[in-house]
Amino acid sequence: MPSFPHPGSVSICEINRDLITAESLSDDVAKDTYGKILGMVFSPVPFQPDQLARPPSPDQDDQQVATTASTKGLLQTLQGILNRSLTPLFHPNHVNLLPEVDLQGVSWHQHKHIIAFISGPNQVIVRDFEDSEGKEPCILANESQREVKVLEWRPNGGRQLSVACNGGICIWAASFPGSAASVRSGASSFLGTLSRGSGVRYTLVDFLRSHNGEQISALSWSPDGRYLASGSYESSSFTIWDVAQGLGTPIRRGLGGISMLKWSPTGDYFFSAKFDGTFYLWETNTWTSEPWSSTSGFVKGASWDPDGHMILLTFSKSSTLGSIHFASKPPSLDAHLLPVELPEIMSLTNSQTIEKIAWDASGERLAVSFKDGDELYRGLIAIYDVRRTPLISASLIGFIRGPGDNPKPLAFSFHDKFKQGPLLFVCWSSGFCCTYPLIFRSHVLP
Repeated sequence: MPSFPHPGSVSICEINRDLITAESLSDDVAKDTYGKILGMVFSPVPFQPDQLARPPSPDQDDQQVATTASTKGLLQTLQGILNRSLTPLFHPNHVNLLPEVDLQGVSWHQHKHIIAFISGPNQVIVRDFEDSEGKEPCILANESQREVKVLEWRPNGGRQLSVACNGGICIWAASFPGSAASVRSGASSFLGTLSRGSGVRYTLVDFLRSHNGEQISALSWSPDGRYLASGSYESSSFTIWDVAQGLGTPIRRGLGGISMLKWSPTGDYFFSAKFDGTFYLWETNTWTSEPWSSTSGFVKGASWDPDGHMILLTFSKSSTLGSIHFASKPPSLDAHLLPVELPEIMSLTNSQTIEKIAWDASGERLAVSFKDGDELYRGLIAIYDVRRTPLISASLIGFIRGPGDNPKPLAFSFHDKFKQGPLLFVCWSSGFCCTYPLIFRSHVLP
């Protein structure tokens, strides 16, 4: 039987397919359950959830920004695609649909126990769990960082964080004693503002202005950390940035505003989705794309498997996931879309729609939140054991319940490289962000 956390309890961790609960959040409980196994405890991080309740602003920045020239290599190829496109300019506004999308409000650092999450309309909190006890989380705020929607750590870029906001992208970098982060040459003079908080400090080292002043609502780094893709619900094109040079090239396919961008873990493929129900698979060798369409609404969540051979999708009008399997090796775009049934979502919770998904980088655990449903299950996160051979199949392990009154998951994400099993970080509407170790490997357990 799936583990069910009774009302009034809080979830702590998984131990071998058993989701452990307690009466309240406590570091002592964490030490007694998973602390002895992992050698560390992940304390909850408080924040002010009422600051996140504001709806996204439909107002556009009237400032016009000239399109920058392309550079050699990848950006030359992308500029060629833009020049060949005959699609007319079209800037739909999908602000009313944006809250439905699984915006990436939480991001784990790839190689360290550091989490960043959106903690207010204009601010981000960074929490380093490896820092010594007593250190306060670091707050990132700047006058250029308005209406934050998405964030993501830069792969292989040290401690650099990209934050999508109104009019562009803020790039923050850690500054250490005696070694301050450097602002990109040619960047605006207002950059360099230090973050508030103790411990490692962060400097705003760049601001990448969106080409038409749009609100950026989608981000995805290439696996090598050189290129950053950005998109907006206000625009039908997305941009590939060469971050070191601060240069971006827009790519246009179709008419709908962008709902989702996801680079594959190997970098061979790129996924883009739009609010009109269309989505595109790109191969990044020549940047050729293949269009797809959905009858189940638009793509509101997407997650690649660790090998980059398949991608899981959730749609705005379905309780069934879709999985795209590539039939052959890159750069082939030959692929198949297959359903992935999660029958318990309807049979147990009585929910008709999946809300958010997160897939562990090992491919073994899937976290799923769902909309509405019976009061007993409302606000819980379902945890699935996943198998990928020959096709994706998922079996329900149980549910995770957050702390406080009527908690609902606002955003959640898995740590990509934690060696001792998946780490799931969840920001709850009750004002706590909690880490849940999912421990099931035999070499970790005593």
